[in-house]
Amino acid sequence: MSATFSVSLREELAALVGDANASDAGLDRYTADEVVPSVVVHPASATDCTAVVGHASEHDWTLLPAGGFTRRGIGNIPERFDIVLGMSRMDSVLHYDAGDLTIGVEAGVKLAMLQQTLAEHDQFLPIHSTNPDQTVGGLLATALQGPMQQWAAVRDFCIGISFVTGDGKQAKAGGRVVKNVAGYDLMKLLIGSHGSLGVITSANFRVYPRPKQTRSFVMRFGGYEEALAMRDRIVRSPLAPLCLEIASPRALEYLNPSAVEPRDPDHYSPASPIARETHWEIGLQAAGSDAVLSRCARELGPAVTQALDGDAESKLWECFAGFGDRVLGRYGNSMLLQVNTTVSDTAATIAAIESAALDNNLLPALVGRAGLAVLAVAMVPLSVDPPSAMQYASAASSLRAALPAGSSAIVLRCPTEAKRHFDVWGTPSSDIACMRAVKRAMDPKNILSRGRFVV
Repeated sequence: MSATFSVSLREELAALVGDANASDAGLDRYTADEVVPSVVVHPASATDCTAVVGHASEHDWTLLPAGGFTRRGIGNIPERFDIVLGMSRMDSVLHYDAGDLTIGVEAGVKLAMLQQTLAEHDQFLPIHSTNPDQTVGGLLATALQGPMQQWAAVRDFCIGISFVTGDGKQAKAGGRVVKNVAGYDLMKLLIGSHGSLGVITSANFRVYPRPKQTRSFVMRFGGYEEALAMRDRIVRSPLAPLCLEIASPRALEYLNPSAVEPRDPDHYSPASPIARETHWEIGLQAAGSDAVLSRCARELGPAVTQALDGDAESKLWECFAGFGDRVLGRYGNSMLLQVNTTVSDTAATIAAIESAALDNNLLPALVGRAGLAVLAVAMVPLSVDPPSAMQYASAASSLRAALPAGSSAIVLRCPTEAKRHFDVWGTPSSDIACMRAVKRAMDPKNILSRGRFVV
């Protein structure tokens, strides 16, 4: 892109949002997979956002929506993105009816701030933020949740979305009330679309009363078969945990609250420290009265090695939620995946993960929603020197080939060079033609997140 074009682009967008809110400085922060944008634009409202998207569509300028930009490396390498649409100025609470248990916020609101607002009325959203900078828009665009997904998925408590289509038109789906069945469920199409179908500008949520009391129980097992047997017992029992997580031995280092600083590269030796633990763990968070929590402890029995509350409990779930970032903070060349399977196939899936990693000289570590069989997987290099691109590609391909039928493995993060050798999303599903038709309808010029997603 020529400098002349870049200056013209910035000036035209500045006319829409104000000179201070369209900048070609500090672009490194928004560089993804070695692709550098030309301009970062910060709209102040849905109207501003619509004007920017419409103008970009007219000129065939590609656009990447960004909240906290905590998932900058997600998806395939973008073909290009001329404009980053930063949503940080759109951070207002639009409405909050505590009595009706609903709230509406702009897409740039950080989840931590949203929870603070709700806490003033003893309410909350069942979300553990995966990163302090994670925003509402980012949560919805990626559909990546923390441990409380066990209790409720974002698709269950998001009741309305407002967005801008790729041709610069404002639209909405759902509404402000919990029961809303009018029209097509575009809202669920937007959730998890990675900014490829529309720019989310605001969302309405159903909120929940905050539990008066919680307690978390950590259980230890000799292998994943024993851990999964306990998982099955819990799922069949009357217990209704808020969180139910499984952790492999190599994942335990990253769940240690003190393990927050990157290792000295001169002493990079992941095989030594994370191989010290040989047991698997299950973490369970329960809520209720003293009697309910006591019954929970009795049901879980002697497998419980720790019972946590207060700050220690909060830190435990913060570590689970931030597992991926904690791995990358220590070993930046790791590959992160999300593996989805079925409860009955979890054991076979774990075996496939371990085999695919070790066969390619990578160390597997995983945590995940045990009751949902949604696993966050890290494959950590054996040395400070980055593995070859084909090593990552081979590990991903081997895993996908070995997974039980109906399972999937999405690569969330890996070095850019490795992405040139495989599709991070895996083999396109049978409904790819339908997905492309939806993309053409909502983003006819393909300006939104071009090349990022499978469509």
